[in-house]
Amino acid sequence: MGLKGLTQVKIGEYVANSCTMYIKPVEYGNKVFSIVVEPEDEFLSPFKPLDLIKNSCAFYGVDYESRRKGTKLLIGYSRKLPIVIEPINNIYAFCTASPEDPNCVWFFLEHIKDYRRASARQTLVIFRNDFSFTFPISYSTFNTQMLRTSYLQTKLMQRVELNKKKLFYLLHGPKSSKASESSEFYLKDRK
Repeated sequence: MGLKGLTQVKIGEYVANSCTMYIKPVEYGNKVFSIVVEPEDEFLSPFKPLDLIKNSCAFYGVDYESRRKGTKLLIGYSRKLPIVIEPINNIYAFCTASPEDPNCVWFFLEHIKDYRRASARQTLVIFRNDFSFTFPISYSTFNTQMLRTSYLQTKLMQRVELNKKKLFYLLHGPKSSKASESSEFYLKDRK
């Protein structure tokens, strides 16, 4: 049985999608595998969490390093960077430690409903499906990562909106500043 009482399905490759809640490492023999949790499913993959994140970026047409560089440019941070895996479907992920750390868990922003301090080094995460689980990460680290990811999402959406406005302007030109009423109405009263 898996973490939520669901049967854990063994899989190979996995692509992060709009249902992915989190990806956590698990020792399986002498290797690090991944447990991937979705609202109704739980999977065991023979790949490390970072490999799944990298493969997911590639699936959506961009490499992980490009996403990291883009994040640095947008938000100005350089460590424990959140990653935009696929912006159209709001697939944003953040890590709880260095991505190369074998204990690093990846969370997906859209599924997090709330989070609370469970102890000095643990955070209770409540997901949108009301599933909750305590993770071995400090509240302050989790909060910082949530804020960074939200900031990244906001900055990216601002740029998308700015481009929409520019395109609208190019297609439709400047708005007319003419009054909506005819000036004849005001000229009649003067006569």
